[in-house]
This record gives sequence, structure tokens and C-alpha cells, in this order.
Amino acid sequence: MDRKRLYMGSFFNYFMVIYDSRQQGKVKHKLIDILFIVVSATLCNCNEWEEIEEWAKAKEEWLRQYLELPNGIPSWYTMERVMDVIDPKQFEKCFVEWMREVTQVKEGDVVAIDGKAMRGTADRRAGKKAINIVSAWCSGDKLVLGQVRAGEKSNEIRAIPELLDMLFIKGAIVTIDAMGCQKEIATKIVKEKKADYVLSLKGNHEIIRGEVEEYFKDAEQNGFKDEKILQYRTLEKGHGRIEERLYYYSTDIGWMEGKKEWTKLTGIGMVIRRTEKDGEKTEERAFHLGSVKTAEEYAKGVRLHWGIESTHWSLDVTFREDASRTRKGCAPKNLALLKRLALNMVKKDTQRYPKKSLKRRRFIALLNEDYLDYIFSINFS
Repeated sequence: MDRKRLYMGSFFNYFMVIYDSRQQGKVKHKLIDILFIVVSATLCNCNEWEEIEEWAKAKEEWLRQYLELPNGIPSWYTMERVMDVIDPKQFEKCFVEWMREVTQVKEGDVVAIDGKAMRGTADRRAGKKAINIVSAWCSGDKLVLGQVRAGEKSNEIRAIPELLDMLFIKGAIVTIDAMGCQKEIATKIVKEKKADYVLSLKGNHEIIRGEVEEYFKDAEQNGFKDEKILQYRTLEKGHGRIEERLYYYSTDIGWMEGKKEWTKLTGIGMVIRRTEKDGEKTEERAFHLGSVKTAEEYAKGVRLHWGIESTHWSLDVTFREDASRTRKGCAPKNLALLKRLALNMVKKDTQRYPKKSLKRRRFIALLNEDYLDYIFSINFS
């Protein structure tokens, strides 16, 4: 057994500082030990508390390379209870600090921000709605940069500025759906974070949405011949599906009455998305406000925003987040962060199994301790 690994590595540097509010005279298991066990087990395809306990008992010898475990393996109930006493705000800050080490947002990267409801946390009998988590995702490394709890969907407006405060995103293009299309948020992105934005424009801004839609309707009737309207096109084929996207971005917006109310508003955009599969054709339109200068930048922001939606899909399908029934106290929020942490760690493998799915990598980590060591080494060396 290699005792030299005990509490070594940046995982312990970042997460050992979390305050433990338990009565110390009654504490049998270290907080950092429990955090390490839960993260490791989550990496290894464990999604429920009972599974985490069984995995830890089977892997106790491996765990003792990193942890003292003075009283052995904690029960699943103890682990769930401990996750309930951790302050989510402090946990979120530790997560963001770690992400600053393992990834660096570069100029021109897309930082997509979006909310995701944890459906399993809803309790209809108690009248409790599902917890909503707002996350930021970076296109450069395809990793989650941070998260905050928003509560109900409408509270994303307050959660997004809180999340932005934690991030270093200078030079990035921030993309947010319609809920985050707010003047104050645009100002924060530009003035405080020194970044640009592409914001989805829908019914929550009825007047300006109507103006933008009418502008592009007239332009389309004229065949988009106006040279002031910048254009960009992408075409993707695969799995019997053809998808064409036509991007139109105009910086000719002096006519807009509300232009001055939006900090650094440079242009307005429309994307037409046409798909064909099995002979069936569909067409959709979406509109945006932007501080970017070119159609290429606009297209990049719109196109790469799907990355955070793909991440949400991975959390549901690979980590079974929506199936979780952990509902009480702070545990659901902290468990959501742990799953994003594990997701990032598995995604960092670009050398050993880059072509295998995240689900397959988790299964390999379950079977192969060497691979589990490798995942920790590339994330917390």
C-alpha cells in the first residue's frame, strides 16, 4: 500500500478547505474522506447512495492509498447526511477554483449558460418544485466551468449574474437562452467580465423581438441583397440526416429605438435551420441580440450553445441525474455539483479512451483501478 499518496494532489488542496459544521466530538469520518469516496464512486458508474457504499467497501484497499479512513467505510446514510451539511455556496466556489486550474477560457471561446431542472427533486405531495441548476460550459475544453442553484425557473435571472461573478471569461462569447436576455446581464458580461454576448430573443422582449423579426422578414423578401446583412452557412450530413443553417447578422441597427439600452449592442441576428430526414423536412427560425462583429462569430455562438444542452443530456443519460430521489436540504445541490465534477473528470481523458463514450469510460473505471488512478492524475495531479 502506497502511503505516500495520502491526501496528496490538488483535489485535497481545493476541497479540504470546506467547512465541516458537524459536532466534532461525534464525527467518525473525515469530511474530505467522504467527498473523495463519493466522487470516486460516481466516476465508477455508481449513481445511488447504496451503490456508493457497496463500491467503497469493495475498494477499501484502493481508497486507503489516498485516505486514512480511521473508522473504515462510512454508511450510505452517513454520506448522504454529510452531503446535506456542506454549504453549497462554498462547494461551488471550490469547484470553480479547481476549474481555473484545469482549464483556461481563451479569447473567442463560447461560454454557454443554461439552466437544468433536476426532475427527481420535485415532491408533488409536499408542493416542492424541482431544483433548477444554472451551469456554465466552455466550448474550448468542453467542460462545465461552474454552477449555482436557481430554484424555480424564473430565478435564473438572479442566478446568472451570481454565476458570472465567479467566472474568468475575458474575451469569450457568452451565450444565454431567452430567460437570460436581460439588459443588466448584458452590461455585466461586457463591462465587468470583458466578454461579448449572443442572447436568444423571444417573447419576453415582445417589442424588440417584433422589430428584429420584421427587419429580417423584409430582408428575406428582398433576397438578402442588402450588403449590410452579413451571411454565413453551414451544412452537416450524417446518420441519414441533412442539416443546413443559414445565419444572417446585421450591424445596421441605428434605427432601433432600444439600441442605447443594451450595452455594446452591435448587431441583430437570425438563423434559419432546415433539416431533412427520411424525406421529412422541417424549418425553424431563431433571433438574437449580439455584441459580436461578424456573422462567423454570431454563428459560432449560436451553434456551440448546443454544447451545454449536450452536457445536460449526458447528466441525465450517463449519470441518471433526473432519476435521483435525493430531495432534502443541501444534498441535492451538492450531489448535482459532484456529478458535474465527475463528468468533467471523465471528459478530460483525451489520451487513453478518447473515442469511447462517457458511459463506457465510467464502466472501465469501475473495473480497472489503474484507469481510475489515471483519471485522478490528469485532473488533480
